[in-house]
Amino acid sequence: MRNLADRIEAYLLSLVRQAPDGVLELQRAELAEKFDCVPSQINYVLATRFTTERGFLVESRRGGGGYIRISRLNLDAGDELHQLIHRAMGDAMSQDVALAYITRLQEAGLLTPRETALMTAAVHREVLALDLPARDILRASLLRAMLLALLRLE
Repeated sequence: MRNLADRIEAYLLSLVRQAPDGVLELQRAELAEKFDCVPSQINYVLATRFTTERGFLVESRRGGGGYIRISRLNLDAGDELHQLIHRAMGDAMSQDVALAYITRLQEAGLLTPRETALMTAAVHREVLALDLPARDILRASLLRAMLLALLRLE
């Protein structure tokens, strides 16, 4: 059986997919009530599973009329991918963040399964046998270089 965070994530993902414009707006308290949990559990799921790296923008307003708005960010080849490479990716990157970017690009149809597998293998900490922070700096540089090489081939 999946844990509570997994169930909340799956529920929110299904609602976002059903939203005609990829934008979901709901009440944090109602969601907490539906899953019989505290609102901070909802915050945890939003902060860890609906990140920019994973292709989401989360906005919220607290209080009586407060809401949560989850927007699926579209990622098309070309300008948006260039922006992602040059602006969103920092000078250093953890393995989890790199894998989230790779997954997002694959889900957007911008990477083939083979490219995904190669990139995933290249960014793993076991392969990058360096101490921190050098490992995270190298990982960001490698991922950026791989993505730019793919863009040049298109």
